[in-house]
Amino acid sequence: MFAWLKRLFRGKPAAKKTGGFRLRSRYDAAEDREDNRRHWLNADNLSADGANSPSVRKTLRERARYEFANNSYCNGILTSLANDLVGVGPTLQVQIDDANARRQIETAFWEWAEAVRLAEKLRTLKLAKTRDGEGLALLVTNDALPTSVKLDVQPFETDRLTTPDPLFKPPDGFYWVDGIVFDSAGNPVEYHILRVHPGDAFFFTNDYDRVPARSVLHWYRVDRPGQSRGIPEITPALPLFAQLRRYTLAVLSAAEAVAEMGAILLESTANPDDETEEPEPFDKLELERGMMTTLPAGMKASQMRPEQPATTYGDFKNHLLREIGRCLGTTFNVVSGDSSSYNYSSARLDHLLYRSLLNVERDHCRCRVLEPIFRAWLDEAANIPGLLPRGVSIGNLPHSWYWPGFATIDPIKEAKGNTEALANHTTTLAELLAAEGLDWEEVLEQRAREIQRMRELGLTPAEPISDTSALDTEEANRAG
Repeated sequence: MFAWLKRLFRGKPAAKKTGGFRLRSRYDAAEDREDNRRHWLNADNLSADGANSPSVRKTLRERARYEFANNSYCNGILTSLANDLVGVGPTLQVQIDDANARRQIETAFWEWAEAVRLAEKLRTLKLAKTRDGEGLALLVTNDALPTSVKLDVQPFETDRLTTPDPLFKPPDGFYWVDGIVFDSAGNPVEYHILRVHPGDAFFFTNDYDRVPARSVLHWYRVDRPGQSRGIPEITPALPLFAQLRRYTLAVLSAAEAVAEMGAILLESTANPDDETEEPEPFDKLELERGMMTTLPAGMKASQMRPEQPATTYGDFKNHLLREIGRCLGTTFNVVSGDSSSYNYSSARLDHLLYRSLLNVERDHCRCRVLEPIFRAWLDEAANIPGLLPRGVSIGNLPHSWYWPGFATIDPIKEAKGNTEALANHTTTLAELLAAEGLDWEEVLEQRAREIQRMRELGLTPAEPISDTSALDTEEANRAG
């Protein structure tokens, strides 16, 4: 009667022991198999700063510099990234109502930027950031400058940013990570900079300066939370660069070996007997260039065949370059400098992806480099009588940066799209011209002066095109 109650409280029988228990994970990558252990043998649980230790960073940047100096692809890719990012340098635009005051500030800053070669130094910082892991510069006073503002930007290599004193102890509540002292909130407050590069072949000393953080520009890519120092951005591509060079040299060596050997292969076709003359082992046979020669009786000659370069040589190099470009966010035609295999749509799509990368990097440069420079320049310029206009507050001066524009792949299509976007009010002239690195007010003022001058000379200014059919016709004629 109560059999079902007995079964309920009796419980399940104990499982038989099989001698061991093995964890079964739902993730294949977490399985403790031999092939997984071998593949992730070097995986660790180090922190960001622990993984980027001084010795690791030193090894990576030395190898990155070596590839940059000896690999033309590496050199060209990194140089192109710096040139495409900075171009001829960003332009400051002050956003205040007083046009005269705006021009006065912008002109003063432009003259100073030209004097200190700001664009050139920005390209150097970008190159160091990608190759060495960190773009570093000091804000110093240079009395030799021809401008009223004596502020200067002095780039230095990341090797000099270190604390040579192993017994250094930061103040209470602070901590330090190889050359940088941080407060309790993680803000850098002090940098330790060696007075002489540790790789100087003639003179070296461990003397260093303790520089306030406001005088140091530190530009690097933060890949992990809590990361205090940067590593070369081409780190994942370093083995690939090495493979690229080794494979090219191996193919060349194999081809040269065959081309340089003055040898032919001799094969006997005669039956072995005592009458046929056999060549002696390692005997030499003289061959003259452009001449034919006779061979011993019963001998057949065949020339060594060059097996290199194989038909897959170019494909292998191109695939390596594609993989190299991914860690830098670039596309194949940018990495290789070759768009011969692209049509217009593919080339445009790849360049749009590349430009998105540049826009992100430009904003990073603005935050880490340009804004600290401009604040330091304003602080010094405010103390120089007559340099800045009166009545302008520099505490929170509204401004923006215009970067050099990108070259247009198809000017007709670009013009048609811009005309339609302006006509239906989905964009503004300021936005379009900012993408070209231009100030819309300056463009309109210059255009007004041109139109006025053309009328004075009796010329008729061109009217703006309201109907884009003319552009369609021109494009069709060009395509035909």
